Amino acid sequence: MAVEDQPDPDKPAGTDEDGAASAKLFGEWDVTDVQYEDPSTERYITVTPVAHTMGRHAGKQFKKSEVSIVERLVNRLMQTEDNTGKKQQALRITREAFETIHDRTDENPVQILVTAVENAAPREETVRLKYGGISVPKAVDVAPQRRVDQALKFIAEGVHSASFKTSTDAADALADQLVGAADYDVQTYAVNQKEEKERVAAAAR
Repeated sequence: MAVEDQPDPDKPAGTDEDGAASAKLFGEWDVTDVQYEDPSTERYITVTPVAHTMGRHAGKQFKKSEVSIVERLVNRLMQTEDNTGKKQQALRITREAFETIHDRTDENPVQILVTAVENAAPREETVRLKYGGISVPKAVDVAPQRRVDQALKFIAEGVHSASFKTSTDAADALADQLVGAADYDVQTYAVNQKEEKERVAAAAR
């Protein structure tokens, strides 16, 4: 073996040339080159190679934005009657969906997820104000953190509606939702819901 091909004994295994950890999400997907198109939600979409923090941020206000967007998606997928508490199952569904996304698009599924969340996040919604006992809808801007929350909610609802009591596998339904939202396909449930919220808000300006 040539001298230059020998491994560096001072560099730990699983690190790159700069000595940084080379951990990948699910052992496959790189999270270092993710691009953000929406500056308002960038700080609230955290991408890390950790998909399960064991509830480390539970009970701490505003700490959810420090949790990986992948884990937040997994947690949203659990918030249904049949999947409550089944995190390993939700992780398996997400992992399989990411593999399907990569096979379909030949792109990093983490990037697809980030783009899907940005595209499915509503910018406006309505609140109800009372004037003398009369409720009047009023359009308001949506806070960036709530925009991300709403996007994850729409994606999870779309997966549930597409896979519940149908022949569609949950992993395939999740892949369809993420790819559709990343392409801003208005036929996708998440994008459709976002458009509907903004349409109602526009009428209430």
